[in-house]
Amino acid sequence: MDEADHILINGLEFYAYHGASDHEQTVGHRYLVDVCLAVDTRPAAASDRLSDTVNYSRVAKRIVQVGTEEQFRLLEALVGRLAEVILAEFPAVQSVRLRVQKVFPPMNAIAASVGVEITRRRAATENETK
Repeated sequence: MDEADHILINGLEFYAYHGASDHEQTVGHRYLVDVCLAVDTRPAAASDRLSDTVNYSRVAKRIVQVGTEEQFRLLEALVGRLAEVILAEFPAVQSVRLRVQKVFPPMNAIAASVGVEITRRRAATENETK
């Protein structure tokens, strides 16, 4: 993702019911999401039209929707699903880096958050057909 242009969404929050234990799935937690979308921004820079780029508001809405309407035991499953949705629904996104953190997780230590960060790219054949 180093040479591409990037659209960033930082500090997106929602409250949801994910967790390994039944208790976590009942009580819920705050989640914090940071997103880095690799997108060619040159068309939008030239045209100044939203239709020539990725609408970060729509991406944020989908992240919150998936995060609050679907339920997962593991952060790995949640973040994997978010990457899958972004790549499927936003064809201009070449790759996505997601960091999802559970704020003040229930465990036998005090931590501000725990999280998972992944990067997913479109398959080479997918890029060639678009």
